[in-house]
Amino acid sequence: MPHLDAAYRFARWLAGSPAEADDLVQDAFLRAFRAFDTLRGTEVKAWLFAIVRNCHASTLRQGMRRSFVPLPDEAAGEPALVGAGPGPEQDSIAGDEQRRLERLIGSLAPEHREVLVLREMEDLSYREIAAATQLPIGTVMSRLARARAALRTQWLGESAGEPHAMR
Repeated sequence: MPHLDAAYRFARWLAGSPAEADDLVQDAFLRAFRAFDTLRGTEVKAWLFAIVRNCHASTLRQGMRRSFVPLPDEAAGEPALVGAGPGPEQDSIAGDEQRRLERLIGSLAPEHREVLVLREMEDLSYREIAAATQLPIGTVMSRLARARAALRTQWLGESAGEPHAMR
């Protein structure tokens, strides 16, 4: 620690900026701490400076491996970087619609909710639903039709009063 200021000054001259020098010294002191048992002799300051210098060289080599890609200049008419996927607004809307759908399904009569969930979410066939619920297949089909109609009516009823955003 007595050589911290000297190491920082040396790193500052090597790196050129205070932020880079801070990173360089931090990395060098971490390496020095890990390798302290390999220190031979009494020249701690020179040993530490060698570590700072080697850290700087490693940083330069890593920097050469990275390619520099400038950000587009929107003022010059270049298009801004925009992700192709849905943004936070679309994610929020989808989440709201999912919660709304879950709430509306939860409000269905239990016998309708049961067959709707088994068919639409669990992807069971009519025959599998009939076996699971111990109902005739015709009853399963009619309950499923009623459940879908009730869900559609509730969804459209709630959507009628909502403002629609332009998409």
